[in-house]
Amino acid sequence: MADSLDAPVAAASHGLSPIDLFLQADTVVKAVMIVLILASAWGWAIIFDKLLRLHFLQRRAAKLVTSIQAGLPVATVAESFANASSTDPFVTVYKAMVEEHNRSADLVLSDSQRDGLQERVHRVGQLASADALEHLQSNLPGLATIGAVAPFVGLFGTVWGIMTSFQGIAAANNTSLAVVAPGIAEALFATALGLVAAIPAVVFYNRIGSDIGRYGKRLNAFIGVFEIELSRQLSKKGDRNGLRAA
Repeated sequence: MADSLDAPVAAASHGLSPIDLFLQADTVVKAVMIVLILASAWGWAIIFDKLLRLHFLQRRAAKLVTSIQAGLPVATVAESFANASSTDPFVTVYKAMVEEHNRSADLVLSDSQRDGLQERVHRVGQLASADALEHLQSNLPGLATIGAVAPFVGLFGTVWGIMTSFQGIAAANNTSLAVVAPGIAEALFATALGLVAAIPAVVFYNRIGSDIGRYGKRLNAFIGVFEIELSRQLSKKGDRNGLRAA
């Protein structure tokens, strides 16, 4: 009779709110929960940082592409690019190609040298683009790690918590559901935290990676537009040189 009266009392002393589950958990399970909460916070910080940065970059890219369609100088930096942020990948790539053109302008004397200049400008643009995209992808491996590891960390906390609960049940010699439920709930809460950390990390890792891929295609298209304009201007110079030689 005493055991049946003790069970409701034990159940009442164990709250089932998330805060209560955390406070009542075993030390190891509590440590697992803290790690998962910190991982989730880190993951959301990366997500918001990347989404906001890509949003602003895409908006600026749309404006810069409009200026591209009006024609780009290859020997000087266009005004629309000069006024943009110096950290913008479009600006970085454009200035790198303009600088390479200016360094090699005095070497343009023959067809082979013009071809060499175009090749160098292309390589410089590709290198600058790759560096900019690599910077955009920084911290993305952290999201992948959270998505892959967090469920297993939560599962470890659950297994440990259930083991501890069973040891407590054996020591109390009472298998009442009211006695078993709080310990099991605390253990399962660790798995829930692992999923809460992992699911957004996986979803936004894929989305952000896709957005960066699309942005990279825009950069490559921009490099192609610059090369076309450079080829056009070099052809005009070649025609003038030919006329002078004649």
